[in-house]
Amino acid sequence: MLEIRDLHVKFHNRDREAVAGISLTIDDGEIVGLVGESGSGKSVTAMSIAGLLPRKQCDLSGDILLDGEDLLHAPRSALRQIHGRRIGVVFQEPMSAMDPLMRVGEQVGEVLRIHTGLTPAQRKKKVLEVLSAVELADPEGVYNKYPHELSGGMLQRAMIAAAIVIQPSLLLLDEPTTALDVTIQAQILELLKKLNAEKGISMLFISHNLNVVRKLCKRVAVMQRGLLVESGDTKDVFFHPQHPYTRRLIEAIPTRHGKETV
Repeated sequence: MLEIRDLHVKFHNRDREAVAGISLTIDDGEIVGLVGESGSGKSVTAMSIAGLLPRKQCDLSGDILLDGEDLLHAPRSALRQIHGRRIGVVFQEPMSAMDPLMRVGEQVGEVLRIHTGLTPAQRKKKVLEVLSAVELADPEGVYNKYPHELSGGMLQRAMIAAAIVIQPSLLLLDEPTTALDVTIQAQILELLKKLNAEKGISMLFISHNLNVVRKLCKRVAVMQRGLLVESGDTKDVFFHPQHPYTRRLIEAIPTRHGKETV
């Protein structure tokens, strides 16, 4: 599915590499967590996969392969086709990621307009189906609303709908639950589990919250200052962390009783 080999990313205005030679794989149908504090390089890694880094402002080396096809060095025209059809992206702040002047339904269906030959009626039918699939009540009503008319949880579901409407094989989720309250966060995690189980979508779930990652991900990789310092089965990493930084992240998980039970 996805293979990252010795990825290096250095922005021209920074002394230190944002990503310093990490290697990571995601198998078909697998959910992998990528965790670390702000500035650890996890979001830059996701942006490298998604082709969103400004190439004129950074140096990139290594390999990113999706089913054997090069993503890191491919021309922009080829990347637009790959990312539009095979990779979906969900960001932390859906309100800033969506156009406030476009109705939600139009935005969810935009990728269908660009990458398929579906008629407007066919696109609307598909969008209503995917809005229902992400468990939004009244898909028709949501379709005609503007982003500011939806709650944070509803808007995040709409963003997930936009990311999966064309049935990608890989979903990149960059802190998708951070801005949500605990109850809505749990609902979004259950939705992601359902999409993974029913549609077989592979996922890279990026977070600074190990407690969230352990509830969703089969494997986890830990980043610190651009380096991948530890990776493995999620339960193994939680029960037997090998790196001091991982241990500090686990110890920092807030709980009501002062101790996390894994």
